[in-house]
Amino acid sequence: MLVDQEKCIGCGVCVPYCPAAAISVVDEKASIDQEACLECGNCFRNDVVPCPTEAFYEKPGIYEEPRGIRRFFSDPTTTHSVTKVPGRGTEEVKTNDVTGRICRGEIGVAVELGRPCLGTSMTEFEKMTTALAAIGVVFEEANPLTQLLIDKKKGIIDPKYKNEKLVSAIVEFSAPIERLTKIMETIKEAAKSLDTVFSLDLICCFEADGTLPVLPVLQNMGIKPRVNSKVNLGLGRPYKIIRQPQEV
Repeated sequence: MLVDQEKCIGCGVCVPYCPAAAISVVDEKASIDQEACLECGNCFRNDVVPCPTEAFYEKPGIYEEPRGIRRFFSDPTTTHSVTKVPGRGTEEVKTNDVTGRICRGEIGVAVELGRPCLGTSMTEFEKMTTALAAIGVVFEEANPLTQLLIDKKKGIIDPKYKNEKLVSAIVEFSAPIERLTKIMETIKEAAKSLDTVFSLDLICCFEADGTLPVLPVLQNMGIKPRVNSKVNLGLGRPYKIIRQPQEV
């Protein structure tokens, strides 16, 4: 984002709204640290930041690579150019009852790195993707982050994106439920080297008897799911909970 220096009156009302603390007032004019800016667009939204002169504007070419990925992953209203889906990951992982992506005997995993007021970088993502790729994880093709991997088998981010920063993004994949312990151990080990925060989503289907098969495994590992975990009940039957042999 940029500031029209002719319009800016240096009131500073915009400063606390920047999640990356990239805005400061210098010589009675707002200034944006372009290295720190995540291109989230908060300062540009007049219904969020009450700039009295509407001095903020988008940098020309902001949707072009490589800096354009800051915009795609930091502004939830922007539709990613690769997946054509708005947001940082895919919508399917949160609506499994509708899509049937994860069936019984499988798990879906989403590792969301970064948050507003902290953010993250592609370098941090590569720490997680390389660790998971090393144990044979296959990343979700519909996820925009997967499209930035130059080597999906090794989890390597395309070097042209390495210096880019963003609010957050999500590493997504599915796997047989038998691999849950190894995957959780790998994520815990990779987390030790991260310079940001992350949240972990674990998706699975209820068994016919109403039990969740992942819970005993997590308990043995000392992992406690939050009691406010999201449970999708829907208004009818799930689209699909058993994968057919021809789909494997």
